[in-house]
Amino acid sequence: MRETANQFVKVGWDVTVVNIARESWELDSGIDLSLLDQVDPRVKIVELPLSRDDLETDIRLFDEARALDPNGWVAKLRKRQTKTFPEPNFGEWRGDLEEAVLRIHQEHPADLLLASCVPYVNLAAAWKLWEEAKVPYAVDFRDGWSIDVIDGVEAFARDSAEGVWEQKILDDAVSLWVVNDPIAEHYRARYPEHAHRVHVVRNGYDADSAPGRSHSPDAESGLVFGYLGTVNFTVPHLETVLNAWRAARAKEPLLANARFELRGHLGNGATRGANRHAEVFKAAEADGVFFGGPAAKAEVSSIYARWDAMVLILIGGRFVTSGKVYEYMATGLPIVSAHAVEHDASNVLRGHPLWTGAPGLDEAGLTESFIKAAHMAVETSDEEHAEAMAHADQFTREALMSVAVKNLVEELAK
Repeated sequence: MRETANQFVKVGWDVTVVNIARESWELDSGIDLSLLDQVDPRVKIVELPLSRDDLETDIRLFDEARALDPNGWVAKLRKRQTKTFPEPNFGEWRGDLEEAVLRIHQEHPADLLLASCVPYVNLAAAWKLWEEAKVPYAVDFRDGWSIDVIDGVEAFARDSAEGVWEQKILDDAVSLWVVNDPIAEHYRARYPEHAHRVHVVRNGYDADSAPGRSHSPDAESGLVFGYLGTVNFTVPHLETVLNAWRAARAKEPLLANARFELRGHLGNGATRGANRHAEVFKAAEADGVFFGGPAAKAEVSSIYARWDAMVLILIGGRFVTSGKVYEYMATGLPIVSAHAVEHDASNVLRGHPLWTGAPGLDEAGLTESFIKAAHMAVETSDEEHAEAMAHADQFTREALMSVAVKNLVEELAK
């Protein structure tokens, strides 16, 4: 989204971004202020005082009903929220979002509204501005709405409240962006009359996130494997990866003194950093496993520069790509895939010279992948390292988003 705004500015547009307050992001998963440093200073930002009531952790602010029956209070809250818009947690934001875009348009007439989801209630604001002032809009769905990308099934029926909204929105949208080909295929099949409006706009990676240098591992001091990303996979998934890591260390001399470092957000709200995953990480420290918490965007390239191999742990299957796969490729390091075999990340990685392949969530297969990556780390030539980095060049975010924005502007002109 940051790169989208920057690219619109770059081609001469005046951009206003509507967001929630920073304090609200702090309540959820936290916020990385270093990302804001890379927003073009010409972008105007309007922050709305919206937040998720269910994430409040100060019990002094709880009313009696919530204090006596927390789970019942949350159930009633989510039921109430969906009366305004069919989306738990965010439905009640509809009125404030609609008022904000109407006010901004009144003060400074807009030529286009680009709604980025999630939350999907943003679509209501796009529709309101279209309904009231006929301002064209486009939708940046990323993972889509009517497809459950994790289980690969339809998320809701065409005649459901969500289905009615999605149909209404897509009927008048200038363009629909999704993150990969399988999701695009879903939307083209579901809405064949709008197939020409569906475009794949991949996540890509920021060039300044790549270490950008040849790599020299020090096997004697201990190879370092790394994972950087949100910890959104299940505990059994994590345990399978760590069991394979433990087995690989016991089997392969190159891994005997190796470390496995993991960085990223762990949980949200009251469970941030304090859940079952954290306990599993703590128990695995004896096996050279260390969890270091979130990392600021400005630190990413230096973190990658300290690692000798990457571990790509992903949920979902063919409908999930993940933004991190592009960044991992740009390190030029060996990549261990700890995800389903039929995964869109596998499609992106195919052809990468230092990818160990996708054995699936199979402990024995992952063990061999760790061993293979260790040998790649110490045996890869500078030429092979450069070839691996070159494989990722086609996916720089600036290159991808500049084309996407150019195409959207041309569609709007038509």
